[in-house]
Amino acid sequence: MEFFKLVSERYSVRSFSEKRIEDEKLNAILKAAQVAPTACNNQPQRMYVLQSTEAIEKLKSVTKFVFGASTVILFTSKVAEEWKNPFSQEYHTGDIDVSIVCTHAMLQAWELGIGSCWVGYFDPEKVRKAFDIPADEKIIALLPLGYPAADAKPARGHFVNKPLESTVKYL
Repeated sequence: MEFFKLVSERYSVRSFSEKRIEDEKLNAILKAAQVAPTACNNQPQRMYVLQSTEAIEKLKSVTKFVFGASTVILFTSKVAEEWKNPFSQEYHTGDIDVSIVCTHAMLQAWELGIGSCWVGYFDPEKVRKAFDIPADEKIIALLPLGYPAADAKPARGHFVNKPLESTVKYL
């Protein structure tokens, strides 16, 4: 698929069919995430693939935003591996790196006909406890994945963008 078409047509899927993602397609999604650029190539990301009935039920106990997906990737950042800006104590790249990694996964999924929805609405400590995530990893995002249900559609206003002039400044 041509890149601009891919990024223009992709939307957050909030209704998934029961069809499971084939292993080779899930592996392609994980490989696309693996090659995403990270600061200094530190690769602080960790990806937990939740697919078992038990894992999905646990996830449903800590967030309602699973949307019927049978596969969810839980993204974390190993804090010790994040690049830290020597000029700013607050600037660590874990959130940014994992966001890039997650975006690669979302776009590869869409190219394969698989929908996704970035989820940030959850209590990180409840997720940590439910899945025994190590304390040295920051929980960043959940990514439900699956084939869109027949009734899946973009959220109202999804394809409305601000004019480029309002978001870009030439200096």
